[in-house]
Amino acid sequence: MRILVIEDNGDLCLAIHHWLRGAGFAVDAVGDVPEADFELAVNAYDCAVFDRMLPWGDSLDYVRARRAQGWSVPVLFLTALDSVTHVVEGLDVGDDYLTKPFEMAEMEARVRRLCTRSVPGPPPVLRCGDVELDPGRHEVRRAGALLTLTKTEFGVLELLLARYPEPATTRELIKRFWDEVRPDPNAVQQCILGLRRKMHAPRMIHTVRGVGYRIAPA
Repeated sequence: MRILVIEDNGDLCLAIHHWLRGAGFAVDAVGDVPEADFELAVNAYDCAVFDRMLPWGDSLDYVRARRAQGWSVPVLFLTALDSVTHVVEGLDVGDDYLTKPFEMAEMEARVRRLCTRSVPGPPPVLRCGDVELDPGRHEVRRAGALLTLTKTEFGVLELLLARYPEPATTRELIKRFWDEVRPDPNAVQQCILGLRRKMHAPRMIHTVRGVGYRIAPA
């Protein structure tokens, strides 16, 4: 299950991110609506957790506008706005409403319930050239040969394939796969080198100077 968290309080955002990761969810966490807009454009989510009052404004208006366009991802609002009027507004637009302060275990239970409302189909197989990544089977093949990748290598390759033909930034890779306060600046480079070695020649993963990495057919 993949969750998007939108919360502008850095400490709370980090705490929610860590809790849900520990509960077995894949989690992307951002601080405002424009960042959420980007993540929603490039990723499929099973649930989105929105703080209501963000630097952009009231996220209820954002969710309402997306709903009018047919967007159907379940939404849990987290907010200090706890009047009956606010709760009713949130439930009219979203799918659940939890007032602050709250217990992480309750938040997790509500997220899990929203994720199970619908049973998604199998994730699409990602392809570029002779590389094929099947997220459902957790398999990667090149020219039909099965590759043995670490969990991080698999995730990085999956993101590169999802971004194709655009690059994935180094910052994005660190944020998603090296959840550390001070990550090793060489971690991404070492992971890419490992992927290149395991994928063999000709090289498909290319460095985009000053940006990050992209994959392209050999």
